[in-house]
Amino acid sequence: MSDTKVTILTKEYPPYIYGGAGVHVDYLTKSLQKIMNVEVRCFGDQEGERDGIRVKGYQPWELLSRGSNEHYQKVLNPLSVDLAMVKDPFDADVIHAHTWYTFMAGFLARRLYDLPLVTTIHSMEPLRPWKEEQLGNGYHLSSWMEKTGLEASDKVIAVSSEMKQDILKYFDIDEERVEVIYNGIDLEEYQYTDSTSYLEQYGITLEKAYILFVGRITRQKGIIHLVNAIKDIRGDAQVVLCAGAPDTVEIAREMEERVNTIQAEREGVIWINEMVPREAVIEFYSHASVFVCPSVYEPFGIINLEAMACQTPVVASAVGGIKEVVVDGETGFLVEFARKDETTGEPEDPSAFSKALADKINRLLEDEKLQQEFGQKGRQRVEKYFSWDSIAQQTMELYESLLV
Repeated sequence: MSDTKVTILTKEYPPYIYGGAGVHVDYLTKSLQKIMNVEVRCFGDQEGERDGIRVKGYQPWELLSRGSNEHYQKVLNPLSVDLAMVKDPFDADVIHAHTWYTFMAGFLARRLYDLPLVTTIHSMEPLRPWKEEQLGNGYHLSSWMEKTGLEASDKVIAVSSEMKQDILKYFDIDEERVEVIYNGIDLEEYQYTDSTSYLEQYGITLEKAYILFVGRITRQKGIIHLVNAIKDIRGDAQVVLCAGAPDTVEIAREMEERVNTIQAEREGVIWINEMVPREAVIEFYSHASVFVCPSVYEPFGIINLEAMACQTPVVASAVGGIKEVVVDGETGFLVEFARKDETTGEPEDPSAFSKALADKINRLLEDEKLQQEFGQKGRQRVEKYFSWDSIAQQTMELYESLLV
Protein backbone atom coordinates (compact mmCIF):
# COMPACT_ATOMS: atom_id res chain seq x y z
CA MET A 1 0.00 0.00 0.00
CA SER A 2 1.51 3.29 -1.11
CA ASP A 3 1.46 6.36 1.16
CA THR A 4 0.72 8.55 -1.86
CA LYS A 5 -2.65 10.31 -1.80
CA VAL A 6 -4.62 11.53 -4.82
CA THR A 7 -7.63 13.82 -4.95
CA ILE A 8 -9.86 12.89 -7.89
CA LEU A 9 -11.99 15.69 -9.38
CA THR A 10 -14.99 14.49 -11.39
CA LYS A 11 -18.43 15.56 -12.51
CA GLU A 12 -19.93 12.08 -12.22
CA TYR A 13 -19.68 9.81 -9.21
CA PRO A 14 -22.11 7.27 -7.75
CA PRO A 15 -25.01 7.48 -7.47
CA TYR A 16 -24.92 10.08 -10.27
CA ILE A 17 -23.44 8.36 -13.33
CA TYR A 18 -24.76 8.70 -16.87
CA GLY A 19 -21.78 8.21 -19.20
CA GLY A 20 -18.52 6.41 -19.83
CA ALA A 21 -16.39 8.96 -17.96
CA GLY A 22 -18.42 8.34 -14.81
CA VAL A 23 -18.07 4.58 -15.19
CA HIS A 24 -14.31 5.05 -15.62
CA VAL A 25 -13.95 7.14 -12.46
CA ASP A 26 -16.13 4.77 -10.40
CA TYR A 27 -14.01 1.71 -11.19
CA LEU A 28 -10.65 3.51 -11.24
CA THR A 29 -11.16 4.96 -7.75
CA LYS A 30 -12.20 1.59 -6.33
CA SER A 31 -9.11 -0.07 -7.77
CA LEU A 32 -6.78 2.77 -6.73
CA GLN A 33 -8.13 2.58 -3.18
CA LYS A 34 -6.67 -0.92 -2.87
CA ILE A 35 -3.12 0.38 -3.39
CA MET A 36 -3.09 4.04 -2.25
CA ASN A 37 -5.08 6.79 -0.52
CA VAL A 38 -7.94 8.31 -2.50
CA GLU A 39 -10.26 11.29 -2.01
CA VAL A 40 -13.03 12.24 -4.46
CA ARG A 41 -14.54 15.68 -5.06
CA CYS A 42 -17.52 15.54 -7.38
CA PHE A 43 -20.68 17.30 -8.56
CA GLY A 44 -23.63 16.43 -6.30
CA ASP A 45 -24.74 16.09 -2.70
CA GLN A 46 -22.55 13.13 -1.69
CA GLU A 47 -20.88 13.30 1.72
CA GLY A 48 -18.91 10.76 3.74
CA GLU A 49 -17.21 7.50 2.76
CA ARG A 50 -17.89 5.05 -0.06
CA ASP A 51 -15.80 1.91 -0.53
CA GLY A 52 -13.23 3.32 1.88
CA ILE A 53 -12.94 6.56 -0.13
CA ARG A 54 -13.69 9.98 1.34
CA VAL A 55 -16.23 11.66 -0.94
CA LYS A 56 -17.57 15.20 -1.02
CA GLY A 57 -20.09 16.58 -3.51
CA TYR A 58 -20.44 20.23 -4.53
CA GLN A 59 -23.53 22.04 -5.80
CA PRO A 60 -23.66 24.85 -8.38
CA TRP A 61 -23.62 28.41 -7.11
CA GLU A 62 -26.93 29.56 -8.55
CA LEU A 63 -26.02 33.24 -8.36
CA LEU A 64 -23.35 32.75 -11.03
CA SER A 65 -25.81 31.60 -13.69
CA ARG A 66 -29.03 33.25 -12.51
CA GLY A 67 -30.62 35.21 -15.34
CA SER A 68 -28.46 33.64 -18.04
CA ASN A 69 -29.96 31.57 -20.83
CA GLU A 70 -30.19 27.78 -20.57
CA HIS A 71 -27.13 27.21 -22.75
CA TYR A 72 -24.88 29.39 -20.61
CA GLN A 73 -26.14 27.79 -17.40
CA LYS A 74 -24.79 24.44 -18.64
CA VAL A 75 -21.28 25.91 -18.57
CA LEU A 76 -21.47 28.52 -15.80
CA ASN A 77 -22.85 26.02 -13.30
CA PRO A 78 -19.86 23.66 -13.76
CA LEU A 79 -17.53 26.64 -13.46
CA SER A 80 -19.14 27.53 -10.14
CA VAL A 81 -18.71 23.97 -8.88
CA ASP A 82 -15.03 24.11 -9.87
CA LEU A 83 -14.60 27.23 -7.74
CA ALA A 84 -16.26 25.50 -4.78
CA MET A 85 -14.03 22.43 -5.19
CA VAL A 86 -10.83 24.44 -4.76
CA LYS A 87 -12.13 26.48 -1.83
CA ASP A 88 -11.54 23.54 0.52
CA PRO A 89 -7.82 22.88 1.27
CA PHE A 90 -6.08 19.92 -0.34
CA ASP A 91 -3.99 17.46 1.67
CA ALA A 92 -3.18 15.23 -1.31
CA ASP A 93 0.13 14.68 -3.08
CA VAL A 94 -1.37 14.92 -6.57
CA ILE A 95 -4.61 16.10 -8.20
CA HIS A 96 -6.32 14.12 -10.98
CA ALA A 97 -9.11 15.89 -12.91
CA HIS A 98 -11.49 14.17 -15.32
CA THR A 99 -13.28 15.86 -18.27
CA TRP A 100 -13.55 19.58 -19.03
CA TYR A 101 -16.14 19.90 -16.28
CA THR A 102 -13.38 19.81 -13.63
CA PHE A 103 -10.34 20.98 -15.57
CA MET A 104 -10.70 24.55 -14.28
CA ALA A 105 -10.78 23.21 -10.72
CA GLY A 106 -7.60 21.28 -11.46
CA PHE A 107 -5.96 24.34 -13.01
CA LEU A 108 -6.80 26.56 -10.03
CA ALA A 109 -5.85 23.92 -7.45
CA ARG A 110 -2.46 23.47 -9.10
CA ARG A 111 -1.85 27.23 -8.81
CA LEU A 112 -3.29 27.70 -5.29
CA TYR A 113 -1.83 24.63 -3.61
CA ASP A 114 1.29 24.03 -5.72
CA LEU A 115 0.39 20.40 -6.42
CA PRO A 116 1.10 18.37 -9.59
CA LEU A 117 -1.92 18.04 -11.88
CA VAL A 118 -2.90 15.00 -13.95
CA THR A 119 -5.85 15.27 -16.33
CA THR A 120 -7.71 12.52 -18.14
CA ILE A 121 -9.51 13.64 -21.26
CA HIS A 122 -12.36 11.28 -22.14
CA SER A 123 -13.49 13.22 -25.21
CA MET A 124 -12.30 16.44 -26.82
CA GLU A 125 -14.35 19.58 -27.38
CA PRO A 126 -12.63 20.40 -30.72
CA LEU A 127 -13.91 17.08 -32.08
CA ARG A 128 -17.45 17.54 -30.74
CA PRO A 129 -18.74 20.61 -32.63
CA TRP A 130 -22.31 19.35 -32.32
CA LYS A 131 -22.09 20.52 -28.70
CA GLU A 132 -22.72 24.04 -29.98
CA GLU A 133 -26.29 22.81 -30.47
CA GLN A 134 -26.29 21.86 -26.79
CA LEU A 135 -24.36 24.80 -25.30
CA GLY A 136 -24.70 27.65 -27.80
CA ASN A 137 -21.80 30.06 -27.38
CA GLY A 138 -21.18 28.34 -24.04
CA TYR A 139 -19.33 25.78 -26.18
CA HIS A 140 -16.53 28.31 -26.58
CA LEU A 141 -16.25 28.60 -22.79
CA SER A 142 -16.21 24.82 -22.26
CA SER A 143 -13.53 24.58 -24.97
CA TRP A 144 -11.45 27.26 -23.21
CA MET A 145 -11.79 25.49 -19.84
CA GLU A 146 -10.65 22.24 -21.44
CA LYS A 147 -7.71 23.83 -23.24
CA THR A 148 -6.57 25.79 -20.17
CA GLY A 149 -6.65 22.79 -17.86
CA LEU A 150 -4.98 20.40 -20.28
CA GLU A 151 -2.15 22.69 -21.29
CA ALA A 152 -1.36 23.46 -17.62
CA SER A 153 -1.21 19.76 -16.68
CA ASP A 154 1.97 18.02 -15.62
CA LYS A 155 0.67 14.85 -17.26
CA VAL A 156 -2.28 14.19 -19.58
CA ILE A 157 -3.78 10.71 -19.83
CA ALA A 158 -5.21 9.70 -23.20
CA VAL A 159 -7.52 6.69 -23.16
CA SER A 160 -6.27 5.44 -26.54
CA SER A 161 -3.29 5.88 -28.84
CA GLU A 162 -5.41 7.59 -31.47
CA MET A 163 -6.65 10.03 -28.87
CA LYS A 164 -3.05 10.87 -27.97
CA GLN A 165 -2.46 11.95 -31.57
CA ASP A 166 -5.60 14.12 -31.44
CA ILE A 167 -4.39 15.76 -28.22
CA LEU A 168 -1.03 16.59 -29.77
CA LYS A 169 -2.77 17.98 -32.84
CA TYR A 170 -5.28 20.25 -31.12
CA PHE A 171 -3.45 21.36 -27.96
CA ASP A 172 -0.08 22.93 -27.20
CA ILE A 173 1.29 19.99 -25.19
CA ASP A 174 4.68 18.31 -25.47
CA GLU A 175 4.45 14.65 -26.44
CA GLU A 176 6.33 13.47 -23.33
CA ARG A 177 3.56 14.89 -21.15
CA VAL A 178 0.91 12.65 -22.74
CA GLU A 179 0.56 9.04 -21.56
CA VAL A 180 -1.79 6.36 -22.94
CA ILE A 181 -3.65 4.38 -20.27
CA TYR A 182 -6.68 2.47 -21.49
CA ASN A 183 -10.09 2.29 -19.90
CA GLY A 184 -10.88 -0.96 -18.14
CA ILE A 185 -13.61 -3.33 -17.09
CA ASP A 186 -14.61 -5.12 -13.89
CA LEU A 187 -14.25 -8.71 -15.04
CA GLU A 188 -16.19 -10.13 -12.10
CA GLU A 189 -19.17 -7.83 -12.54
CA TYR A 190 -19.32 -7.78 -16.33
CA GLN A 191 -19.74 -11.39 -17.38
CA TYR A 192 -22.43 -13.54 -18.94
CA THR A 193 -25.54 -14.11 -16.82
CA ASP A 194 -28.40 -16.55 -17.28
CA SER A 195 -30.83 -14.16 -15.61
CA THR A 196 -33.69 -12.85 -17.77
CA SER A 197 -35.79 -10.88 -15.28
CA TYR A 198 -35.06 -7.49 -16.85
CA LEU A 199 -35.70 -8.84 -20.35
CA GLU A 200 -39.15 -9.93 -19.22
CA GLN A 201 -39.73 -6.57 -17.52
CA TYR A 202 -39.03 -4.64 -20.73
CA GLY A 203 -40.82 -7.01 -23.10
CA ILE A 204 -37.77 -8.56 -24.76
CA THR A 205 -38.33 -12.18 -25.80
CA LEU A 206 -35.66 -14.84 -26.21
CA GLU A 207 -37.76 -16.56 -28.85
CA LYS A 208 -36.25 -14.11 -31.33
CA ALA A 209 -32.71 -12.82 -31.69
CA TYR A 210 -32.13 -9.19 -30.78
CA ILE A 211 -29.53 -6.55 -31.47
CA LEU A 212 -28.68 -4.06 -28.75
CA PHE A 213 -27.67 -0.41 -28.42
CA VAL A 214 -26.73 1.07 -25.04
CA GLY A 215 -25.89 4.73 -24.64
CA ARG A 216 -26.95 8.32 -24.41
CA ILE A 217 -29.03 10.03 -27.09
CA THR A 218 -26.38 12.26 -28.58
CA ARG A 219 -24.88 12.98 -32.01
CA GLN A 220 -21.59 11.49 -30.85
CA LYS A 221 -23.07 8.04 -30.21
CA GLY A 222 -24.56 7.86 -33.72
CA ILE A 223 -27.85 6.39 -32.57
CA ILE A 224 -29.83 8.14 -35.31
CA HIS A 225 -27.72 6.29 -37.90
CA LEU A 226 -28.63 2.99 -36.24
CA VAL A 227 -32.32 3.87 -36.18
CA ASN A 228 -32.09 4.66 -39.89
CA ALA A 229 -30.46 1.23 -40.42
CA ILE A 230 -33.33 -0.71 -38.85
CA LYS A 231 -35.31 -0.86 -42.11
CA ASP A 232 -32.46 -2.91 -43.61
CA ILE A 233 -32.00 -5.26 -40.64
CA ARG A 234 -33.61 -8.69 -40.79
CA GLY A 235 -37.29 -8.39 -39.98
CA ASP A 236 -37.32 -11.43 -37.70
CA ALA A 237 -34.84 -9.80 -35.27
CA GLN A 238 -35.74 -7.54 -32.40
CA VAL A 239 -33.99 -4.19 -32.00
CA VAL A 240 -33.47 -3.04 -28.40
CA LEU A 241 -32.49 0.61 -27.98
CA CYS A 242 -31.47 1.20 -24.38
CA ALA A 243 -31.09 4.94 -24.85
CA GLY A 244 -31.86 7.88 -22.58
CA ALA A 245 -30.46 11.21 -21.31
CA PRO A 246 -30.76 13.20 -24.58
CA ASP A 247 -28.27 16.04 -24.99
CA THR A 248 -30.82 18.48 -26.35
CA VAL A 249 -34.54 18.90 -26.85
CA GLU A 250 -33.92 18.83 -30.59
CA ILE A 251 -32.24 15.42 -30.70
CA ALA A 252 -34.80 14.04 -28.23
CA ARG A 253 -37.57 15.10 -30.61
CA GLU A 254 -35.74 13.70 -33.65
CA MET A 255 -35.18 10.38 -31.89
CA GLU A 256 -38.83 10.12 -30.87
CA GLU A 257 -40.10 10.89 -34.36
CA ARG A 258 -37.81 8.38 -36.08
CA VAL A 259 -38.43 5.59 -33.60
CA ASN A 260 -42.20 6.13 -33.78
CA THR A 261 -42.00 5.91 -37.57
CA ILE A 262 -40.02 2.66 -37.60
CA GLN A 263 -42.19 1.11 -34.87
CA ALA A 264 -45.20 1.74 -37.09
CA GLU A 265 -43.51 -0.12 -39.94
CA ARG A 266 -42.23 -3.23 -38.13
CA GLU A 267 -42.61 -5.14 -34.90
CA GLY A 268 -39.94 -5.80 -32.32
CA VAL A 269 -38.39 -2.34 -32.02
CA ILE A 270 -38.14 -1.74 -28.28
CA TRP A 271 -37.01 1.67 -27.02
CA ILE A 272 -36.07 1.77 -23.32
CA ASN A 273 -36.04 5.53 -22.84
CA GLU A 274 -34.28 5.64 -19.48
CA MET A 275 -30.97 4.92 -17.82
CA VAL A 276 -31.42 1.39 -16.46
CA PRO A 277 -29.52 -0.29 -13.57
CA ARG A 278 -26.15 -1.86 -14.30
CA GLU A 279 -27.58 -5.32 -13.59
CA ALA A 280 -30.13 -4.79 -16.36
CA VAL A 281 -27.48 -3.70 -18.86
CA ILE A 282 -25.37 -6.78 -18.10
CA GLU A 283 -28.44 -8.95 -18.69
CA PHE A 284 -29.17 -7.16 -21.98
CA TYR A 285 -25.57 -7.67 -23.16
CA SER A 286 -25.57 -11.34 -22.14
CA HIS A 287 -28.51 -12.39 -24.31
CA ALA A 288 -28.01 -10.07 -27.30
CA SER A 289 -26.97 -11.65 -30.60
CA VAL A 290 -25.16 -8.47 -31.61
CA PHE A 291 -24.14 -5.30 -29.77
CA VAL A 292 -23.99 -2.21 -31.99
CA CYS A 293 -21.86 0.88 -31.37
CA PRO A 294 -22.45 3.33 -34.26
CA SER A 295 -20.49 6.25 -32.73
CA VAL A 296 -19.15 8.92 -35.07
CA TYR A 297 -16.57 9.94 -32.43
CA GLU A 298 -15.32 7.71 -29.62
CA PRO A 299 -11.99 8.23 -27.85
CA PHE A 300 -12.28 4.73 -26.35
CA GLY A 301 -15.79 3.25 -26.21
CA ILE A 302 -16.05 1.45 -22.89
CA ILE A 303 -19.45 0.03 -23.82
CA ASN A 304 -17.73 -2.24 -26.34
CA LEU A 305 -15.62 -3.68 -23.53
CA GLU A 306 -18.76 -4.26 -21.47
CA ALA A 307 -20.42 -6.17 -24.31
CA MET A 308 -17.29 -8.21 -25.07
CA ALA A 309 -16.91 -9.09 -21.38
CA CYS A 310 -20.43 -10.55 -21.53
CA GLN A 311 -19.40 -12.63 -24.58
CA THR A 312 -21.41 -10.60 -27.08
CA PRO A 313 -20.09 -9.94 -30.61
CA VAL A 314 -19.81 -6.28 -31.59
CA VAL A 315 -20.55 -4.27 -34.72
CA ALA A 316 -18.96 -0.85 -34.29
CA SER A 317 -17.79 2.20 -36.20
CA ALA A 318 -14.10 2.15 -37.12
CA VAL A 319 -13.38 5.39 -35.27
CA GLY A 320 -11.06 6.52 -32.48
CA GLY A 321 -10.20 4.11 -29.70
CA ILE A 322 -12.81 1.58 -30.84
CA LYS A 323 -10.20 0.30 -33.29
CA GLU A 324 -7.94 -0.53 -30.32
CA VAL A 325 -10.71 -2.44 -28.53
CA VAL A 326 -12.65 -4.34 -31.22
CA VAL A 327 -10.59 -6.58 -33.50
CA ASP A 328 -12.26 -6.69 -36.91
CA GLY A 329 -13.14 -10.24 -37.92
CA GLU A 330 -12.13 -11.63 -34.52
CA THR A 331 -14.29 -10.06 -31.78
CA GLY A 332 -16.73 -8.34 -34.11
CA PHE A 333 -16.95 -6.22 -37.25
CA LEU A 334 -15.76 -2.66 -37.77
CA VAL A 335 -17.67 -0.42 -40.17
CA GLU A 336 -15.64 2.15 -42.08
CA PHE A 337 -17.08 5.39 -43.36
CA ALA A 338 -15.78 8.53 -45.02
CA ARG A 339 -16.13 11.64 -42.85
CA LYS A 340 -17.93 14.71 -44.08
CA ASP A 341 -15.07 16.75 -42.64
CA GLU A 342 -12.44 16.39 -39.94
CA THR A 343 -14.26 18.23 -37.16
CA THR A 344 -17.88 17.09 -37.33
CA GLY A 345 -17.06 13.39 -37.46
CA GLU A 346 -20.36 12.78 -39.25
CA PRO A 347 -20.31 10.41 -42.24
CA GLU A 348 -20.16 11.97 -45.66
CA ASP A 349 -22.93 9.62 -46.80
CA PRO A 350 -25.18 8.85 -43.79
CA SER A 351 -27.39 6.47 -45.81
CA ALA A 352 -24.40 4.41 -46.91
CA PHE A 353 -23.13 4.23 -43.33
CA SER A 354 -26.51 3.05 -42.04
CA LYS A 355 -26.70 0.44 -44.80
CA ALA A 356 -23.17 -0.79 -43.98
CA LEU A 357 -24.15 -1.13 -40.31
CA ALA A 358 -27.20 -3.20 -41.29
CA ASP A 359 -25.12 -5.44 -43.59
CA LYS A 360 -22.64 -6.34 -40.82
CA ILE A 361 -25.44 -6.86 -38.30
CA ASN A 362 -27.27 -9.17 -40.70
CA ARG A 363 -24.12 -11.15 -41.37
CA LEU A 364 -23.84 -11.95 -37.65
CA LEU A 365 -27.55 -12.59 -37.22
CA GLU A 366 -27.33 -15.23 -39.93
CA ASP A 367 -24.41 -17.11 -38.32
CA GLU A 368 -24.86 -18.28 -34.72
CA LYS A 369 -21.53 -20.11 -34.79
CA LEU A 370 -19.75 -16.87 -35.69
CA GLN A 371 -21.61 -15.08 -32.89
CA GLN A 372 -20.30 -17.61 -30.38
CA GLU A 373 -16.76 -17.48 -31.77
CA PHE A 374 -16.61 -13.68 -31.66
CA GLY A 375 -18.17 -13.65 -28.19
CA GLN A 376 -15.60 -16.06 -26.74
CA LYS A 377 -12.66 -14.22 -28.30
CA GLY A 378 -14.06 -10.90 -27.08
CA ARG A 379 -14.11 -12.13 -23.48
CA GLN A 380 -10.56 -13.47 -23.83
CA ARG A 381 -9.33 -10.12 -25.16
CA VAL A 382 -10.91 -8.17 -22.33
CA GLU A 383 -9.40 -10.49 -19.72
CA LYS A 384 -5.94 -10.15 -21.26
CA TYR A 385 -5.73 -6.39 -21.77
CA PHE A 386 -8.32 -4.40 -19.85
CA SER A 387 -8.44 -5.24 -16.12
CA TRP A 388 -8.95 -2.28 -13.75
CA ASP A 389 -6.29 -3.46 -11.31
CA SER A 390 -3.66 -3.21 -14.05
CA ILE A 391 -4.91 0.23 -15.07
CA ALA A 392 -4.90 1.46 -11.45
CA GLN A 393 -1.30 0.31 -11.04
CA GLN A 394 -0.24 2.18 -14.19
CA THR A 395 -2.07 5.28 -12.97
CA MET A 396 -0.45 5.23 -9.52
CA GLU A 397 2.98 4.82 -11.10
CA LEU A 398 2.26 7.89 -13.22
CA TYR A 399 1.33 9.89 -10.09
CA GLU A 400 4.50 8.80 -8.29
CA SER A 401 6.69 9.74 -11.26
CA LEU A 402 5.67 13.35 -10.62
CA LEU A 403 6.75 13.24 -6.96
CA VAL A 404 10.35 12.17 -7.49
